[in-house]
Amino acid sequence: MSGLPVKRLTVLYDAQCSLCVHLRSWLLRQRQLVPLDLVPAGSVEAQRRYPRLDHARTMREITVIGDQGQVYAGPAAWVVCLWALAEYRPKAHWLATPAGSPFVRVTMLAAAKYRDVTATGAAAVAAPCDDRCSVPG
Repeated sequence: MSGLPVKRLTVLYDAQCSLCVHLRSWLLRQRQLVPLDLVPAGSVEAQRRYPRLDHARTMREITVIGDQGQVYAGPAAWVVCLWALAEYRPKAHWLATPAGSPFVRVTMLAAAKYRDVTATGAAAVAAPCDDRCSVPG
């Protein structure tokens, strides 16, 4: 990796997930310090841009790619999205600390649970959520 600053980020989001689509819209409404390109995960466009990326994984967890080839997934991807936004950059710096990381973990677990419930129906609340719930740490 080069020491060059990140000038643009691509956020791969699940276009079939209502929460992901809502967050995409929210990100687009925010003032961005680093421009965000939002591309559906697993799409032809995502595969064209990033042919060596594990696209099945990007459908299970948020993935952000920097213009210098950096790949952020899971908790780091959530934080880097906030870091790109003018109003949330200070919060992103805090979330990247040991004090803030439990909040990222809880947020990711809640989002995974929501995705699981909305994808399978409310009756399946007790069903396992495969590796979408697996958050390191």
